[in-house]
Amino acid sequence: MTRWLQPLWRPTLLRRVLGALLLAFALVGAALLALDFAEFKRSMEERPGVQTLAEAIAASLATLPDARDAGLVVQARARELNRLRREGGLLQGDVEFGLHAADATAGLPVFATPGAATANPTTHWLAKARGGPWQLTLAEPRVGDATVLGWLGRELLGSLLLAFPLVLLPLWIAVRRGMQPLNRLADRIARRDAQDLSPLGFEPRHDELRPLAAAFDDLLARLRTQLQRERAFVQDAAHELRTPMAVVAAQAHLLAHAADDAERRQAAAALDAALKRASHLSQQLLTLATLDEGRAGSPEPVDVAALVQQALARAAPQALNLGLELSLEAPPALTARLDRMAFESVLNNLVDNALRYVPVGYQGSRIAVTLEAGVRLLRLRVADDGPGIPPGQREAAFERFWRGPAGHDAPGTGLGLTIVRQAAARLGGRVRIEDGLDGRGCTFVVELPGHG
Repeated sequence: MTRWLQPLWRPTLLRRVLGALLLAFALVGAALLALDFAEFKRSMEERPGVQTLAEAIAASLATLPDARDAGLVVQARARELNRLRREGGLLQGDVEFGLHAADATAGLPVFATPGAATANPTTHWLAKARGGPWQLTLAEPRVGDATVLGWLGRELLGSLLLAFPLVLLPLWIAVRRGMQPLNRLADRIARRDAQDLSPLGFEPRHDELRPLAAAFDDLLARLRTQLQRERAFVQDAAHELRTPMAVVAAQAHLLAHAADDAERRQAAAALDAALKRASHLSQQLLTLATLDEGRAGSPEPVDVAALVQQALARAAPQALNLGLELSLEAPPALTARLDRMAFESVLNNLVDNALRYVPVGYQGSRIAVTLEAGVRLLRLRVADDGPGIPPGQREAAFERFWRGPAGHDAPGTGLGLTIVRQAAARLGGRVRIEDGLDGRGCTFVVELPGHG
């Protein structure tokens, strides 16, 4: 049974509209009921219905000067009215009648029902009317609020039930017709080949659907761009890996057929260098693939000043061997919440990039690293006075496998700056290239949110 009822409970737009309509009718009904109830209470306090009855009966007594005749008329009216109330079953209790001479200041009434003497405003609606020589008093039992609400609700419910289908039908037609363009859009997407990333070519008439179609076309455009980038990346990676693998194969052949120890040592050294280049390229490709996934790591409190100090301490022996001056300007400690792996990728690749390319023809050059914190901003600068990158090529320097004119003779993969840009974007920041030290070289400026 539960399985059969499940389709009835599935969330659909039509059911949502129907539910909203029911809720609207319930709210309207409640508001109207409250207004009717307030109006009923006000009218009964200002002029209860029994007042009209009292005035009508008093008018009929105006021409009866005899007390006995007037008493009989009131008695007959009281008997008939209360009989009708009891037969109707809607009103509880009898209406109490009291008839006095209009000019009498005291004395017994001409006629009075048994409960007339005890009737009071808290339990009854009271009415008085004068007709000729007679003063008539009526007291009708008050009806409870729940009973009044029941009467008003039943009367209002019929009107709402009549109006509901008249409102629902055109609304249902509008929703059904309005869903047709969305169904056509879904059908067009479902019939598409998985390899087809061309624009949908769907122009919906409805303003509400145009953002959806435009967003889907934009997604397809981004997927096309990403696919083109991935294909180019695979081709470039295959090309870049081909060279060190060929060198490895050649040096392995020379090592196996070396005539003496000198040739063997030379081939072994060349083989080791080719293996290191292939290993470095593979590591860079894996790092870039991880950053391209777009899933940022969990931010955590990190002492970025300590990370920079550790990175430069690791680079110090290599800088010393190359005759480079390596300096750091940073606070003793600086904590920021960020993705540690992505920040280390930025830092290590910028320092490694400087060590690889600055020494080419520039013995005695400098590399200056600066770490500073602004208002909700973390800024890392890696500056050098090496060969630099011309201003017109600085944007291209972040492309995959790009190697500038000064870097063709230096060992590297051409992926370091690409990794820096991807990692900075993953951290929510950006990287740019400025002029370097003393008007030479480059300064890589990385600005990241996460401090302050």
